[in-house]
Amino acid sequence: MSHTEPILAEFLTLEALAAELQRNKRTLDRWDALGIGPPRTRVGRRVLYRRASVQKWLLEQESDGRGCDNNSHDKSNARKGDRA
Repeated sequence: MSHTEPILAEFLTLEALAAELQRNKRTLDRWDALGIGPPRTRVGRRVLYRRASVQKWLLEQESDGRGCDNNSHDKSNARKGDRA
């Protein structure tokens, strides 16, 4: 008899991810509504997060510590270039 890994083993529930990030479930829902949170999958009414996708999203949240992320920095440079 072979042991197979459960199909949802690579996923976290909304509750589990909220606990890992030390955030409220409503915060994750708000992030999703704003389009700024990690990607999520719905199975019926159940919300699931793929671990690898959450890890990738977390890496994308890194900043250089100068108070702006790469995206806002790029946008401000584009606007400066438009004015010149």
